[in-house]
Amino acid sequence: MNPPVPNSIAEPAQGWVFYDGDCGLCTRAATRFAGLLARHQFRLAPLQAEWVRAQLGLGTEEPLAEMKLWVADARVYGGAAALVQIARRIWWAWPLFAMAHLPGGMAVLNQIYRRVAANRNCLGNVCQVGDKQKLEKLKTEILDYLPLIALPAVALGLRHWVPAWVFMWLLALAVYFGCKLLTWRRAVRQLGTVSWRRSLGYLFGWVGMDARHFLRDGPVPAAPRARDWLPASGRILLGLGLIWGVVRCIPADRPLVAGWTGMVGLILCLHFGWFDWLALAWQRAGVDAQPLMRTPMRSTSLAEFWGRRWNGAFHLLVNDFVFRPGARLMGVTAATLLVFLLSGLIHDLILSVPAWGGYGLPTAYFLLQGFGVILERSAPARWLGLGRGWRGHFFTILWVVGPVGWLFTPIFVHHIILPMLKALGAT
Repeated sequence: MNPPVPNSIAEPAQGWVFYDGDCGLCTRAATRFAGLLARHQFRLAPLQAEWVRAQLGLGTEEPLAEMKLWVADARVYGGAAALVQIARRIWWAWPLFAMAHLPGGMAVLNQIYRRVAANRNCLGNVCQVGDKQKLEKLKTEILDYLPLIALPAVALGLRHWVPAWVFMWLLALAVYFGCKLLTWRRAVRQLGTVSWRRSLGYLFGWVGMDARHFLRDGPVPAAPRARDWLPASGRILLGLGLIWGVVRCIPADRPLVAGWTGMVGLILCLHFGWFDWLALAWQRAGVDAQPLMRTPMRSTSLAEFWGRRWNGAFHLLVNDFVFRPGARLMGVTAATLLVFLLSGLIHDLILSVPAWGGYGLPTAYFLLQGFGVILERSAPARWLGLGRGWRGHFFTILWVVGPVGWLFTPIFVHHIILPMLKALGAT
């Protein structure tokens, strides 16, 4: 049974939801959610109604590409924006509203909506075999990316309920597990049967993103030697010493120095210590797990630093999901900048949003790194010897470290790092 069709917009309502009355999926959805929408003072009407077309200024032959939302102040929203505005008014739908306010979130929602709308007849079971195959692919892609959308949205809902530094970790873990589930699903489809033990190990016991190599039963790597554990152990001890030793000795009137010291200690403990330990432990168990950090300070070029030595997990992720598809569509240079832009937006989300400040500076930092990578490829840079030898090494360290204050801003140190160090008993 279809929802009743009113005769005009004059009937009292907070808003009107206009749907495609010729679309079976749209009509069923309107029928299913009519009661919920009515409780929130939303009324329903098909876009085909003459008064609706007149109200929205739609021609009789104009194709109906998206749903419309008319709100009481006469504003009109279409497509994904309409769904976001409805979600804004329904308490349990807030993750969708929160997702729209993430960096790039609205673009993702628009893309998903357009693809679903383009295949809505298939979703209504009136399409051809080839279209159904496209539909199945679309459903798979939506399920792949859903955790990467939903988990950060849920974390954002906790922003006012936990300390800022806890919120930062929750947000970082939400993005991390969203990426883990994305790579795991893709790898399982490629490999077929995968051990559930290996899957649990990848999801909860390993920090890398190379799911296919981790999950497959391939060549067993050489077991690490006893001395291979020493560098990672030393970095863990050094990091702990900085956090629970040196930080205490820094005068109280030097909070930024204390914050940076603790932050460096934390990076040493995790990225250069514990994560290396995990890689060695998995190699000992016969799993192909490579360290995330590969002596980045030895890099002689920015491309080497960001592409091969710093955070191999993120590099593999963006290389497979962003750079390669982007390079085919827009070329290597544009795809390179896109990767660094995405990295900046993610760091803005995880660093600036919890700190309530410094917005845009992490993105500016990573865009600067992207332009530096492109600069290295230019003829003048090659003539100057950049990208190799001691000149390349000096340029790389200067370009990476010089503006690092844009990445870890003073407001981030004050609002996130120092309270975290206090909670850990380091100050």
